[in-house]
Amino acid sequence: MLRTIYNEDHEALRPTVREYLRRSVEPQYLTWEKAGITDRAAWQEAGAAGLLAFNTPEEFGGAGPIDFRYNMVFDEEAARGGYSSLANGFNVHVNIVTPYIADLGTPEQKERLLPAMAAGSTIGAIAMTEPGAGSDLRGIRTTAVRDGDDWVLNGAKTFISNGILSDVVIVAARTDPEAGSRGFTLFLVERGMPGFERGRKLDKVGLTSQDTAELSFTDVRVPGSAVLGTVGQGLIHLMERLPRERLGIASMATASIRASYEWTAGYAFDRTAFGAPIGDLSTMRFTLAEIATEADVAESLLDRAALALNAGTLTPVDAAKVKWYTTEMQSSVISRCMQVFGGYGYMMEYPIGRAFRDSRVTTIYGGTTQIMKEIIGRDIAALH
Repeated sequence: MLRTIYNEDHEALRPTVREYLRRSVEPQYLTWEKAGITDRAAWQEAGAAGLLAFNTPEEFGGAGPIDFRYNMVFDEEAARGGYSSLANGFNVHVNIVTPYIADLGTPEQKERLLPAMAAGSTIGAIAMTEPGAGSDLRGIRTTAVRDGDDWVLNGAKTFISNGILSDVVIVAARTDPEAGSRGFTLFLVERGMPGFERGRKLDKVGLTSQDTAELSFTDVRVPGSAVLGTVGQGLIHLMERLPRERLGIASMATASIRASYEWTAGYAFDRTAFGAPIGDLSTMRFTLAEIATEADVAESLLDRAALALNAGTLTPVDAAKVKWYTTEMQSSVISRCMQVFGGYGYMMEYPIGRAFRDSRVTTIYGGTTQIMKEIIGRDIAALH
């Protein structure tokens, strides 16, 4: 299916991404996977190539008009190389943390943080999830209590992507227990603040070189200038931006579907069995036909949502649809692709093996498939 979402500016980014991946990522990626963390140098080299500035306003180091399709191009090229961990870490930094600060930050916050984030010298994370609060953000127990002009934070977060490397973390905390959904506020907590500690680097099933950690806050004193957005509006700020986060996950999932199809089709007509390419077997052709069609469907759904995001019209319901569908399809496609590779697909040096391992979390983080369906179902119920 002809894909028309990209113009020549988007396509011009591909050689830059490919060269960065070839030079800065490919030689070291498996080493990072074994170590469980990516070198900071890779972030800085990405920044120098302009690959961390897609959502940074031009006056703060961005390259031009903000357009989600540039994120998609990066995701596609990273997926073709089998670099899911890198793409995920960059997505949190570029597609989530940067827009939060660009949209909600004060002039001082933006001037100080955004250029450094675009350069890769400051790495961002966002801390919503807690041991007892995942998809239900109203269950957040981390507190921030006003003390003069400052705030004092106490609590714990878990499953925080970029948790070890991050220099600035957006922390969601409860600031007024009596105010319900208007009792939460976002804070910028920075490396080195007394009482801010990073716990263990979590040992995950997949995405192993994308560092994920537990964070703790013990009487962390932050100035009033560290508030991000409006006091009491933290939950609203989060809910307003969840569609973008979910579309970022859908973009990586869809890119993984396409990459897995390409690897598998190539392998099917290269691998021989019983004297002929296995791609000549009708059962194999049926499998490839199914996956090729599913890749087209996922891309069509993503493309429509991406244009809506650019236009400011992407709804939470539509974001939920594209998130659950593409991530569930990713798991289904990669499982079938891995079967085609046989024993080789179970080897970590083959990208399909890493993609299989890395794909499992996409139906969980950013809101589980069940939560996505509940969002959609409530909307349907309201219409009837």
